[in-house]
Amino acid sequence: MNNCPEEIKGIEITGIAYDSRKVAEGNIFVCIKGYETDGHKFAESAAKNGAALIIAEDKIDAGVPVIYVKSSRKTIAELAKRFYGNPSEKLSLIGITGTNGKTTITYLVKSILEAAGKRVGVIGTNQNIIGDKLLLTKSTTPTTPNALELQQLFNEMVNNGAEYVVMEVSSHALELDRVYGCNFSVGVFTNLTQDHLDFHITMENYLNAKAKLFAISEKGVVNYDDEGGKNIVSKGDCSDILKVGLGEGCELKAENINITSRGSDFDMIYNGKRYATHIQIPGQFSVYNAICAAGAALQIGIDMETVIEGLANAAGVVGRVEVVPTDTDYTVIIDYAHSPDGLENVINCVKGFAEGRVITLFGCGGDRDNTKRPVMGEIAGRLSDFSIITSDNPRTEDPELIVREIEEGMKRTNGEYILITDRREAIGYALDFAKKDDVIILAGKGQETYQIIGKEKYDFDERIEVYKHLKK
Repeated sequence: MNNCPEEIKGIEITGIAYDSRKVAEGNIFVCIKGYETDGHKFAESAAKNGAALIIAEDKIDAGVPVIYVKSSRKTIAELAKRFYGNPSEKLSLIGITGTNGKTTITYLVKSILEAAGKRVGVIGTNQNIIGDKLLLTKSTTPTTPNALELQQLFNEMVNNGAEYVVMEVSSHALELDRVYGCNFSVGVFTNLTQDHLDFHITMENYLNAKAKLFAISEKGVVNYDDEGGKNIVSKGDCSDILKVGLGEGCELKAENINITSRGSDFDMIYNGKRYATHIQIPGQFSVYNAICAAGAALQIGIDMETVIEGLANAAGVVGRVEVVPTDTDYTVIIDYAHSPDGLENVINCVKGFAEGRVITLFGCGGDRDNTKRPVMGEIAGRLSDFSIITSDNPRTEDPELIVREIEEGMKRTNGEYILITDRREAIGYALDFAKKDDVIILAGKGQETYQIIGKEKYDFDERIEVYKHLKK
């Protein structure tokens, strides 16, 4: 093992843990420095619970052997990879990074690969699956699992016959070494817009984190219409990158785009040939997602006819322009849009087919980048016919304060709006306010079936809330 000293070889190891409460007899306990706490503080507790060995960065006294390393995060990744028999080396990994579109693209690629007769696993925001089988139910929120859970998932996917794994690779995962030691067959970059600046501080840092994927990818696919994509190509970290988009310089292009409420039709142009293409998801951003997915498949040798078949077969993704079935003369759509670009995309998408008003209900998460709040307020005010500013996952922040910060951007527009901090009450108001042919967008939570208030997670499924209110 590259990063671990010889002392490990003399100790019989039964498992690996980074949470002292989950340590079992004979485990290695790895001290990880996190946002809210430091694993070094729990080394003694881990030893009492049976840890046979502790990995640490800082000096500790735990009463069991300790090995000191420069990076606990890289070390746990190497340990987990070794413990589970290097499972990622038995798989072809396709990694998707970017601010928006990651989840949808993973499912589009899965559909294409399944049309080619491949067995495919997916790791991402919504769920971890292989075929239709759910793996390691997501009880935590990271888009990309921590290094230990990631190797566990790879191992389970190998045991279930997976050939390919399509996974979302977040900027946090790349910066915090969650995918350290993984080699990707293809890395895909969707776009870069403002998000996660509470963690990355600057957009340059954010892009540099995303770009790390291409240093560990054999081939790449980038949205070349995006300045971030052009930057990644110029870095030269990956020598074989397929440039996709609608504009100049793209090797895989989309033209003649026609968007309706039933989906998107367009022509894909590749190697001088034109291919009529259909996806069941509306919106120009969905076309970008489709050509990114197509590019990934082409880079691993899937033929274009199978690509088109797979895209046409792909159903909509939960929480992504998801229509809630209601017996009403207006439409309710749930979408995960929680960044300025995401919100603008979904509103513009709906405006493209809405026959009545577009009513946008949204908020912003607490303990996250607060600079995007007025920006999102301004976008909703400028594009929507009516906006309802409400709470999202306030976490430890005052939800009233978050709402007021969003309102500052709304005030820069002539948009009509109302403030209703309680999200349940806000949804009820939207349903009562809507008229024939209106479209209500419930933005921000998407596939989430909970709301985080303080440090507690409460059941909150917007689909259920809609049904409950309509029954009244």
